[in-house]
Amino acid sequence: MPSTRRIKIVFLGVFLAATILWFASGTFYTVLGTNTADALTAPTMPAEAADDYVGSETCAACHEDQFKSFSRTKHSKLGDLKGWKDKIQGCESCHGPGKAHVEGGGDKTKIVNPKHLDAKASSETCLACHAGKESHNNFRRGEHWRNNVGCNDCHSAHPSTQSIAENGSMTLIKEQADNKLLKIGEPQLCIKCHSETKSQFTKPFHHKVLEGTMKCSDCHNAHGGFETKQAKLAVGADVACVKCHSSKQGPFAFEHAPAKLEGCTACHIPHGSSNPKMLKRAAVRQLCFECHTGITEELSPQAPSLHNQAQVRYQQCTVCHNAIHGSNSSPLFFR
Repeated sequence: MPSTRRIKIVFLGVFLAATILWFASGTFYTVLGTNTADALTAPTMPAEAADDYVGSETCAACHEDQFKSFSRTKHSKLGDLKGWKDKIQGCESCHGPGKAHVEGGGDKTKIVNPKHLDAKASSETCLACHAGKESHNNFRRGEHWRNNVGCNDCHSAHPSTQSIAENGSMTLIKEQADNKLLKIGEPQLCIKCHSETKSQFTKPFHHKVLEGTMKCSDCHNAHGGFETKQAKLAVGADVACVKCHSSKQGPFAFEHAPAKLEGCTACHIPHGSSNPKMLKRAAVRQLCFECHTGITEELSPQAPSLHNQAQVRYQQCTVCHNAIHGSNSSPLFFR
């Protein structure tokens, strides 16, 4: 008993020490007065290099347009946060110290321009601050990283009025800035590369993405993940589906094996289909026959006559087997 008690005391001590260090690290902030907590790990300004930083106001003297658009973004407000007082902020957080650039009369070789960097190199600049956010943790594991698609391909630190026009809105730059600093509207941005999905979204039965009811990021995490197709939630690809289609979630007393093991995409095409309910096949029975091959009287003489597929009235399986996603009352998924 005494040894067990000592083990518990040691574990408690380690937990308390880790908690104290976490709070003392100063990496947990409330962003811009909202209730959203982001774990930001921005680099601290080295004391010996402090004189190399000239401040964003100095940049504004030559880059007035860029400074005006940047000043309307959340990045420009970081200086108002207590936790960012000793962190690198403003223009130089991305472009590096500007003293040599200014003293060189605007020498472009004396300043960092993320646009001229490799996609991975420019993304590392962003990840210096954003890597601690849950939605960004797996960016280096994602498809975009592996295919040299960087942060600057989708986001702009100082959006222009032109990007607002492309997004179909000429209101305020702030509106675009609040929209995760995307260069254009989200579905249009994704479709620029994923052109195959545009044709799917224009089919008769589809998720309402182009209409603005949904966004690609409702189901996918553009910053990477462990699920196939970078599904947003890391607890199963179908979680994105049942988030809206909750009645199909279960658990059920009688589970339908394909729905449980293979998931929604065993029968449905998620972006859009020419078939009702976004099914893979034109008729429900065609899907059923892919697994239930012995359902007709010819293939299975013991099958009830009501399964005779020669009669049109029995060709729609879900007329009887209505609870096809799972049932709590019938192992045959009857109503």
